[in-house]
Parts: sequence; C-alpha cells; structure tokens
Amino acid sequence: MSASLILTYAFATALVAGLLLKFWLATRQVRHVARHRDAVPAAFAQTIALAAHQKAADYTIAKSRFGIVEMAWSTALLLGWTLLGGLDLLNRQLAGWLGGGMVQQLALLAAFSVIGGLLELPFSLWQTFRLEERFGFNKMSLRLWIADAIKGAALGALIGLPLAALILWLMGAAGTRWWLWAWAVWVGFNLTLMLIYPTFIAPLFNKFKPLDDATLKARVTALMKRCGFAAKGLFVMDGSRRSAHANAYFTGFGSSKRVVFYDTLLRQLSAGEVEAVLAHELGHFKHRHVLKRMVAMFAMSLAGFALLGWLSSQAWFYTGLGVQPNMSAPNDALALLLFMLAVPVFGVFIAPVAAMLSRKHEFEADAYAVAQTSGTDLSNALLKLYQDNASTLTPDPVFVKFYYSHPPASERLARMAVA
Repeated sequence: MSASLILTYAFATALVAGLLLKFWLATRQVRHVARHRDAVPAAFAQTIALAAHQKAADYTIAKSRFGIVEMAWSTALLLGWTLLGGLDLLNRQLAGWLGGGMVQQLALLAAFSVIGGLLELPFSLWQTFRLEERFGFNKMSLRLWIADAIKGAALGALIGLPLAALILWLMGAAGTRWWLWAWAVWVGFNLTLMLIYPTFIAPLFNKFKPLDDATLKARVTALMKRCGFAAKGLFVMDGSRRSAHANAYFTGFGSSKRVVFYDTLLRQLSAGEVEAVLAHELGHFKHRHVLKRMVAMFAMSLAGFALLGWLSSQAWFYTGLGVQPNMSAPNDALALLLFMLAVPVFGVFIAPVAAMLSRKHEFEADAYAVAQTSGTDLSNALLKLYQDNASTLTPDPVFVKFYYSHPPASERLARMAVA
C-alpha cells in the first residue's frame, strides 16, 4: 500500500472516529443535563433558584445541540476541501488565472479564508441572533455585528497577508531548514501581537476607560502590590455593548500589561468579590501558568513547523489529502493549508490532556486567591458568574474531562471549602 493511500485511510479514519467521539460526548452532555434539570443540586439549594438552574440547563442543551449541527457541517466542509477535491479545484483555478508565483499562493490563502468564512457565516449569525438572543445574552445589533466582521476581516488581511508572504518566502528561499526560520518569525509575531494588542487592536472593537471607582481601585491596587504584580493601568471595557456575559482578564506583555474588567462584571459583583476574581487571575501569574502555556505553545509550534518542513517535500502528503501538487510551481501555500486542515483531525484525541492541565491551573489559581483574599467572596463571585452566564451546575463528568478548561462549580467550591 502506498504512503498516499495510507494517509488517506488514516485521515478518513481519524475524521470519522473524532466525529463519532464528539457526537457521543455531546449527546451524553445533553442527556445528563436534561436529567438533572428539575432539581437544584443539594450543595446549591440555598443559593441558586430553580428558575436560574433550569435556564442554565436549557442554555447548555441548546448550545450542545447547536454544536452537533455545526460539527457535522464543519466535518462535511473538511471532507469537501480535502478528499473530495475542493482545495485542489481552487488551487488549479487560481494557478490557471495567476500562474504559480507568490501572488497565486497568497490568493489561494485569501480565497480559502474568504470562502471558508462565508460557508460558516450562517452558524455565526444563528448563534448570535438566535441562540444568544433567546437566552438574553446578545446585546449586538446587526449593524454592529457587520462592523465587527468588516474590521476583523480588514485587520486579518492587514496583518495576516504580510506574515503569510514572509513565511512563504522563507519556505522557498531559506533551504531545508526554512521551518526553523519560519518558527522564529511566528514566535516574534505572537510576542509582538501580545505587546500591541491592548493599545492598538482591542480599542478597534471596544471602548476602554480607566477604572474610576476609587474604593475598588484602592483595593485592587493594594492587592496587586501585595502580590508583586505591576500593570500599566486598570480599565473598564464596554462588554455590555455586545453581550451580557461577564469577565475580567489580563492582557498585554511586559510593560504593556493591563487589567481589564467588563462593565457587566462590575455591575454584578461587590468590591470584595471583584478583588477575589482578580486575585484568581493573579494566581495564574504567580504560578507562572501564563509563561508555562507560552513555552508549551511555542514548543508545540516548533514541532509543528518541523513536521510541516518534512511533509511539504513529500508528494504523498498532497495526494493523500486529495490534492495534486503543482509540478512546475511552489506548493508552499498548499502545504500550509493542508497541514492546518489535517492536524486538528488527529489532535482531537489529545484534547483531554490540555483540558486536564488547564483545570489543574484553575485549582491552583483558586487556592492562591483564597490565600490572598476572602474565600467567601471568591465563592460568592463564582456562584454569581456561573448563574449570570447560565453555566450548568450539572455537566456530564466525561464531557468535563474531555472539554472543560475550568472545573465545574461544584468541584471548585468543594476545594475552597477545605482549603
């Protein structure tokens, strides 16, 4: 059996197995949440109303069912792009119109992105204006949604096309070790993006204003000083302009770090609860979770670029995924696209490892927050956030182990109670 045929069978098998696995997990989640919909768990009976519990269950079930449909569509698109010849057809058409140089390769990347975005557009619209709207979370108008989409596409082209051109140039000009240079460019790009995102990119989509609550500002500043954390500023973001979901986060890198609170968060939590949530985020920095994740991401990307460097020179890599490589022109853009399409198919089976490590980090950050602030405030804040975001209190345990980056509320609060 040829290498090309082996890859075809391996890809198809992994695709079907992954689809069945995700379908099984999603249906487990739906059944489990529905089975526990009519009674609030005993641990929350005094703090969570039945109506809020049922809303969270209904929201979770609706999202899961929507996810099943979206998953089936995404799988069909992936098959269409690869084994059914969609990417091959697009490449041949563009090669016929533009020849086989850099312009054609960039056009292939751009056309793939545009067509893929348009094919997924109905799901994005449905999720925002039907699913999120139904449960009272969407605050966006269609006009704002379109404006965001246009700005996102323009920003993607402005940043993505030059980066793609540089990597494609390296693939053709830097010899067999091109992947090492490309990886260095990728690392530099991500670090630069972290540096400039808070100041230049985020304000394109949201408004940020300095935190003006003097009492809260004093508490937060004291907490950060106590924890040895320095930030460029404390800001409030107009999250309510788009969604009723609440959040807080750190953004930036080095001297550009800043603390951002959603305005929805500040409306829902007391000053002590906000301080506890921030202490949790500081716990991630204290335990170097952010640095560890960056190192892991860059290490995995190095392995990925090295693998791509080898695969891009193998004819069977292209034919095994439904594409005939160009005989008299570079195949670098094709290699990039095929690699990005194929890797997630095989990567789905290691997702539980990443989720498990993330949950471990969340427990560590919770423990740090309890040590620095009030455990009662953190517990109350988490309960409010789970309730306001309609997060179910009764997820399926297997689904949690596979997908959840944050532990369920019951596990987090139980850990805090014995801390």
